[in-house]
Amino acid sequence: MDLNQITIPSMDLYRSVPFYQKLGLKLIVDSVPNYVRFECPKGNSTFSIHHTNDLPSGEAIAIYFETEHLDDEVERLIRTGVKFDLLPTDQSWLWREARLRDPDGNRIILYFGGKNRKNPPWRIS
Repeated sequence: MDLNQITIPSMDLYRSVPFYQKLGLKLIVDSVPNYVRFECPKGNSTFSIHHTNDLPSGEAIAIYFETEHLDDEVERLIRTGVKFDLLPTDQSWLWREARLRDPDGNRIILYFGGKNRKNPPWRIS
């Protein structure tokens, strides 16, 4: 089994599309204002957004995008005006993470996990 896509809600795809393009995703389906789908720049996964009139409450959504060059990517995004809640920080779970929010308030975590992404020292057999 392989992960095909993740779909998140948005109240305004006209704002969301440029945001995710700025992150580096490639738009491959454009049915604005109802639905869009992106290719991730690496791997086979895709990411889609569908229009909704109501967003989930609380911290229901967290989207993780991995990049080997986290610090450089964060610097690039800051230069384009993207605001971060947390700049790149080494975490106790052995990932380096930066955190921000998309235009709908969904949590986005840019990170680098390296070998610990799927094989942390505490992985079960």
